Amino acid sequence: MSLDADEVREIAHLARLAVDDADTGHHARNLSEILAFVDRLSGVDTAGIEPLAHPLEMTQRLRSDQVIEVDQRDRFQAIAPATEGGYYTVPRVIE
Repeated sequence: MSLDADEVREIAHLARLAVDDADTGHHARNLSEILAFVDRLSGVDTAGIEPLAHPLEMTQRLRSDQVIEVDQRDRFQAIAPATEGGYYTVPRVIE
């Protein structure tokens, strides 16, 4: 499928896009190339190929979910200006 400059102007009008008339030929060639590529992709035999839910459907190399930091809340709250029930207390800022 190939587009001409008039079709590009019509598509631009329908999409509410401002396209300079000097560029319509260039856009027509680019869009035609894209459509030709899509046509080529449509011709590929994909029988027997499982569709992917994600393009990176593979085993991700992630670290194991382990706690690597020790709880230091008591140490940090010991130097805090004010704490209560394991929480930091701050002055009221909204009356």
